[in-house]
Amino acid sequence: MGRLSGKRAIITGAGSGIGRASALLFAAEGAKLVIVDRVEDAVDETAKMVRDAGGTVTSIAADAGDEAAVIGIVGHCVKQYDGVDVVFANAGISGGWVMLEEQTPDYWAEILRINLIGPFLMVKHASPLMVKQGSGSIVCTASVAGLRANAGGLPYSASKAGVISLVQTSANVLIGTGVRVNAICPGLIETGMTKPIFDGARAKGTIGKVGQLNPMQRNGEPPEIAAMALFLASDDASYVNGQAIAVDGGLSSTHPFTGRPRG
Repeated sequence: MGRLSGKRAIITGAGSGIGRASALLFAAEGAKLVIVDRVEDAVDETAKMVRDAGGTVTSIAADAGDEAAVIGIVGHCVKQYDGVDVVFANAGISGGWVMLEEQTPDYWAEILRINLIGPFLMVKHASPLMVKQGSGSIVCTASVAGLRANAGGLPYSASKAGVISLVQTSANVLIGTGVRVNAICPGLIETGMTKPIFDGARAKGTIGKVGQLNPMQRNGEPPEIAAMALFLASDDASYVNGQAIAVDGGLSSTHPFTGRPRG
């Protein structure tokens, strides 16, 4: 039996990168999936990959930062599979790099809407169902940018710090219910969102330097984040709650330095 055998799971941002890798892994471990992305072709492609591998999945093109859409997503999972056991609130945007003096309230609001309000909406609408059944796991994608500076732009970093607070506070709001809420804080992962970074490095011939600031001296790959999402979603993490776990090659373990420390 797989680690998610019999579990009913929702994954947002499943059209590429971490979400796609997680969909494939969750399905391989026995979960029945509802996968979501704003890009219909992309989420349908992920669904085909899951089905081709023998998994059970239904796909929805929707905005994970819109409350009506989230209500519909959760309702669809209940209709298809008679409940919800796992939510991986993974959808997010970077917002790119915009100079501080050029940032607008609308620019901030859109990033916060998708990156922070989206996970909140999943907690709001999925947790009551989980509370009724006495168990459930909600996993949110935060970032090392939410832990300290210089890993992302201002609104992106603030949104991810908010996700970390969201899982901590939600875990305590849901005290005694059997519902766990945790976050993953990825480091630099090659995904659709970070594609410009990697494309730029390849164009300059500096791809070997990407990720050099962490002790492993490399970037991460989506399956490495999916593996942590699987752990947190599964009963293997039955005593893990309210945590923000960095999966970053050790980047967040230290302050930036050059050269090799003399220890």
